[in-house]
Amino acid sequence: MKICVIGAGAIGGLLGVRFALVGHEVTLVARGANLKAIVRDGMRVHTASGEELHARWVRAAGSISEVEGPQDVVILGMKAHQLEAVARDVPSLFHPETVVVPMQNGIPWWYFQRLPGELAGRFDDRRIAALDPEGTIAGAIDPARIVGCVVYPAAELEAPGLVRHVEGDRFPLGELDGIETPRVRALSEAFVGAGFKAPVLADIRSEIWLKLWGNLSFNPISALTHATLVDICRFPISRELAVSMMQEAQSVAECLGARFRVPLEKRIAGAEKVGKHKTSMLQDVEAGRDPEIDALVGAVIELGRMVAMPTPHIETVYALMKLLGRTLKEEGVYIRAQSAAA
Repeated sequence: MKICVIGAGAIGGLLGVRFALVGHEVTLVARGANLKAIVRDGMRVHTASGEELHARWVRAAGSISEVEGPQDVVILGMKAHQLEAVARDVPSLFHPETVVVPMQNGIPWWYFQRLPGELAGRFDDRRIAALDPEGTIAGAIDPARIVGCVVYPAAELEAPGLVRHVEGDRFPLGELDGIETPRVRALSEAFVGAGFKAPVLADIRSEIWLKLWGNLSFNPISALTHATLVDICRFPISRELAVSMMQEAQSVAECLGARFRVPLEKRIAGAEKVGKHKTSMLQDVEAGRDPEIDALVGAVIELGRMVAMPTPHIETVYALMKLLGRTLKEEGVYIRAQSAAA
């Protein structure tokens, strides 16, 4: 397959390396020091098991316009708030059968597109303003091309051209309308061939909520407190806050037809098991990057209002994170914990 990964950060880099090493023709779209490192020496991954993978000859591009030829699969690996800026350029990579796999955390812009069953009559084609305020993304990318995906691995871009894989290997996939098609099976086989687990699900939206359930609480709490997952889960007050946020989100999700296959306490235990891992939002704060707030938190508030379900704990944390995000942007700073002994 010809696979283009737009956004060769932690997850995009992990995917690109593994796909390249099993023979797929991979192009990584990156920028800055990361792009220079990939051009110079390819992309490397330090796996959770201690192995080093090195895709030395992987292709690199600084923009979508530099990618050579139509692609079979386009993986959108950037953060949700970065999508609008590139959405209109993505179709230049398409041939008639090109599949688009968005890998953003949180509620996706396509959530109300190609809804299955009775949900289509209630919510079909509604737009989530927090994610796609002008309809730019939805207007540029035909939902018929999209295969939904949930990203479970934890990874960090440790240095330009180098990904540290912390744990996890699951990328559940699913057509937006729930039908198991030949293309989603072929995509699943490609992921499995690259060393991942990629079950095909009939209800990808419920799986999105299961992942988001923890992210909408652990990510902002981590970013605000500089605590890791295990710290949040083992400190009673922060654990209680996470539980309250998750309960509010579950109420919203169930109003939209989602079902949770894992109990809340088991989901928290899973996060605790990851250990001293810095969430992606905390990594953004420490690097001075714009945190991924709206897809993980703001969109849930918007959906709650849509179904008349209150989300007071989520709204409070959202307000704090939005203020922190504005401070990072306006002051041009990063906020990183430093040892008092340093």
